Amino acid sequence: MDNNNRNLFLTIALSVLILTLWQIFYVNPQIEAERQAQIEQQAQIEAQAPEAAEDTAAPATSGGEGDIPQATVSGSAPEAGSAGAGAADRDTAVAAAERRVPIETPTLTGSINLTGARFDDLSLKNYHVEVDEDSPIVDLLSPVTGPDPYFAEFGYTGIDGAPGPTAEWQVDGNAVLTPDSPVTLTYSAPNGLDFTRQIAVDDNYMFSITDEIANAGTGAVALQNYGRTTRYTIPATPPIFILHEGMIGVTGEEGLTELTFGEMRDDGQVVPGKSSDGWLGITDKYWATAIVPRNTTYQPRYSFFTDGSSRYQADFLSDAVTINAGQSATVENLFFAGAKKTRIIDAYEADRDIRQFELMIDWGWFHFITKPLFHLLYWLNSVFGNFGVAILIATVLIKLVFFPLANKSYASMARMKVVQPKMAEIKERYGDDREKMQKAMMELYKKEKINPIAGCWPVLIQIPVFFALYKVLYVTIEMRHAPFFGWIRDLSAPDPTSIFNLFGLLPYDPSAVPLFGAFLMLGVWPLIMGVTMFVQMQMNPPPPDPTTAMIFKWMPVVFTFMLATFPAGLVIYWAWNNFLSIIQQGVIMKRNGAKIELWDNLRSLFGGGKADKPAE
Repeated sequence: MDNNNRNLFLTIALSVLILTLWQIFYVNPQIEAERQAQIEQQAQIEAQAPEAAEDTAAPATSGGEGDIPQATVSGSAPEAGSAGAGAADRDTAVAAAERRVPIETPTLTGSINLTGARFDDLSLKNYHVEVDEDSPIVDLLSPVTGPDPYFAEFGYTGIDGAPGPTAEWQVDGNAVLTPDSPVTLTYSAPNGLDFTRQIAVDDNYMFSITDEIANAGTGAVALQNYGRTTRYTIPATPPIFILHEGMIGVTGEEGLTELTFGEMRDDGQVVPGKSSDGWLGITDKYWATAIVPRNTTYQPRYSFFTDGSSRYQADFLSDAVTINAGQSATVENLFFAGAKKTRIIDAYEADRDIRQFELMIDWGWFHFITKPLFHLLYWLNSVFGNFGVAILIATVLIKLVFFPLANKSYASMARMKVVQPKMAEIKERYGDDREKMQKAMMELYKKEKINPIAGCWPVLIQIPVFFALYKVLYVTIEMRHAPFFGWIRDLSAPDPTSIFNLFGLLPYDPSAVPLFGAFLMLGVWPLIMGVTMFVQMQMNPPPPDPTTAMIFKWMPVVFTFMLATFPAGLVIYWAWNNFLSIIQQGVIMKRNGAKIELWDNLRSLFGGGKADKPAE
């Protein structure tokens, strides 16, 4: 193996090792410390303010350009009592609000609280908490008086009595919201304003909220529409550096805004410029809520509040709408709440004309590779019915696409091995005269048609594909709980088996070991990956430098333990890619007359013999 290849492999190995150790020993403890700090902060707030004030009726704006009325859209708990302190469980909190409109769609179940016309009870029918289909379905939105409050609402400010968080809406006609039957809510405010709200929902996760405001009074009124999505707790699973979780939106000239929960706790409030299109909301790994103002100019805002109860909020306040006496106006908003399924998100962007709604899913820096790779896997899964099989076939297809380049690279590597004796002669002839030696080497490369860095290309090609697949497996909900065969029931999770309990034969859980438990979950697929990586590296002659040789000898072991914590789908890809590379490299080396060092190296390691020493 030439110096260029050695240095490249060594750099990649050390980079992956550093990133993994940084994530385990620095990022994860820091995240846990932040989580604990949030819990302690919440406890202090609730001890100092055991009863959070109720939201007041919507006050007039403070008059400043772009101001957002604090009392209306701050997120203060609309019911008395601190968040999560008023109910023993979620079901009890939902039942406490007796006036509700049930929601039933193919994908959603829940209800709308008629106090504030608030979306605070929503569960996802098609997704379970665990792989087991008998486990509970995922709860997305929950009432403010129960555990993990998370809700969204739309209202108005500008006059006394405008419908805000405490407004009592009435049902007019149909009392169950389904895709085929919208519901109509009404509210009468002072000064002769009558609000008629129609709420519709599609078969997936998008709600349409259309308000008709009729002014039956004697004078003109000016109203501002607001919307907010508010969350009191952060996701239960620790975040990872490749995935954004927190506040997100695409608005105004700034475009995409991404603020983590930690950044919001530090900044308190972020107010981008005004916008006339776009959306904003809160996202975690698989689920999200987003409010989409329509046909208006509005002021977006992202906030973290600690008055009464700590909470995160994305909200907007529209420009004032003036309604003359005897006239009416229409205000429209969209509200997304559900799973971040790629095809659904893309369809909303196209059909509803929502600016860059696809960015709800964090495709990452390799967006141009990640998303096409996902669509390829999605299509293969539709054909073969298994995402694991789709990964295997996609790996073959990728290798076929890059076959000419990889073939040329392996051929150049093979010829490099053939001319090693000539290279040794050049080194011996010119000794310490590096300039003459380099010139002679270049002439040899030119004569033998060798590219000295050709061996780097197969690795360089694999790196972006590897990270793109990692991204696809980690962030796309389509991969969540996607099975392969046998014991792999979730390709997005690590291999659940471990050699340290004989793959389940011994009655103990290696993952429970403090600090190093994750590394002891060394399953079957990581072991297969490690073996294939070891075999591939043994096909080359051992490096002459003892330190480099030792590093390369232990590299498959290190990677085996590291990748054991990665999604099983990624480990399966790497093992399968190694296997295909072994076959490809072996055929090309034999065709070019280069010696395959595998058997000599194996005899040297396990048989007590000595491998042929490479030419110096």
